[in-house]
Amino acid sequence: MRLSLKALTIVCGLLWGGAVLCVGLVHLASPSYGASFLDVVSSIYPGFHGARSIGDTLVGAAYGLIDGGLGGFFFGWLYNLFAGRAS
Repeated sequence: MRLSLKALTIVCGLLWGGAVLCVGLVHLASPSYGASFLDVVSSIYPGFHGARSIGDTLVGAAYGLIDGGLGGFFFGWLYNLFAGRAS
């Protein structure tokens, strides 16, 4: 069985971007929530500074959307590569 690269790319991008967005928005309301998670994410994504403002939160979500999409694409590509060899 092969995976749809397009579907996996979209789903992974939306999940990871949505996770960064949700944690960032809750962090704006309650600054103690998700601080360690946002510190790790901000150390990876240039231009994202730990959700200090709504702009930072949107930048982090955009990075998450792209990063999750690329991760999903490469995972699906590798899966399809090895699944094709096994059959």
